[in-house]
Amino acid sequence: MRWLQVEEPPAAAHVLVLSPGEETVGALTGFARTREIGAAQVTAVGAFERAVVGWYDREAREYRPIRVDEQCELLSLVGDVAVGDEGPVPHLHAVLGLRDGTTRGGHLLEGWVWPTVELVVRSSPATLRKTYRPDAGLALIDLAHRESRTG
Repeated sequence: MRWLQVEEPPAAAHVLVLSPGEETVGALTGFARTREIGAAQVTAVGAFERAVVGWYDREAREYRPIRVDEQCELLSLVGDVAVGDEGPVPHLHAVLGLRDGTTRGGHLLEGWVWPTVELVVRSSPATLRKTYRPDAGLALIDLAHRESRTG
């Protein structure tokens, strides 16, 4: 992964360019943790050699994987970064374009890059925290636990 900071803090912006074979969710998670990003908006375009998106089954309280075992275009990726129990965590939704013009979409669980994925990460001086919500079976952003960041 290569990256460039294109706007200065406190509301910094970074452009990340992923290389063939990198896994997108893991690369973004590593970047957010290394840079100690407490809150951010994420967008991206690019392509995958294969990917897995998920549909959240609220009764089972788990993501049902939708595998895309072929080259596909990353038509749209939107999401955020907030702090969970283990540090910054991205929450990403993707729409993938297939060779026949159909699409698959959902929560991005895995995306293996080919030939590139270009992400824009716009961070905030705030920190947003995720709190586990038993009613949903998920950790969700909890605005009651918002923190200001300085520096």
